[in-house]
This record gives sequence, C-alpha cells and structure tokens, in this order.
Amino acid sequence: MSDSDVLDADLYQRTKALLEPGDIDLAGAIVHTDLSGQEDLEMHELTVELNEVIAAHAGEGEAYIYAGNDDPSFSSNQFQGLTVDDDAFVWECQQLLRNGTFDIVFYYEADLDQDALVAAIRDRGYEVTSVVLDEDDRVEVEE
Repeated sequence: MSDSDVLDADLYQRTKALLEPGDIDLAGAIVHTDLSGQEDLEMHELTVELNEVIAAHAGEGEAYIYAGNDDPSFSSNQFQGLTVDDDAFVWECQQLLRNGTFDIVFYYEADLDQDALVAAIRDRGYEVTSVVLDEDDRVEVEE
C-alpha cells in the first residue's frame, strides 16, 4: 500500500466520520487541489467559487462564508456556508493540507442532487470525490 493509498483511506474515513448520522443526513465532496500551503488567496477564491456552486444546488438561496474566527469551536481552515436570509446551514468545509497540497472536504445536507453537484464541480475543472453514506451508514466513495 502506498503512502497515497494510506492518506486517501484516512481522508475517506475522516470524511465518513463527519457524515455519520446526526440531526440531519449529510453527503460530502472532497475537492482535490494542487494548491500549496502558501496559496491562501487562491484557497479563499476556490472556497468562494464552490460556495456559489453548492448553494445553487442546495436551493437555499444566496449563501455567505462564515470563518468562525470568533468562535472557539471552529478550527483553523474550517468554514461554513450560511444563508444570507436567516443564517441557516448550507455547507461546512475543512481545508486539509496533505502531502503539500490542499484537499477541501465539503459536507452538506444529503437531499440535494449529489450527482449533479459533483458534475458541476468537475465541469469547472476540479478533481472531486463524491462521498455519501448508503442505507446501512457505510461510506460510498466515487472518484
């Protein structure tokens, strides 16, 4: 097993833990980038772009990005997309630096069209992995 396989397995397990049943059913998308830890502005621009894509597919209206800088329960590189109208949850993400480049793990309510969202992200030129739970709460990963 290569280091990449181990890292991918770890990433999928961490993503699965975020999706495990709670108050709402969640699905996720891992957006793989070639952005380094030195490219903060580019990471911000990508997060803004993907906020618009996810918000459009969620059908919740316009969303803004909350960084949680004033919230001790947030970690560094963790963000939420919240509706402009009433601060309702649309998505959350964690930007994870892995092997020198970032992967962004997004999760959101599972009732949106996952295939259409993943296709829309791919249509923008990004490599994305779809992560959903099946009816037995097992993670399904689609490259």
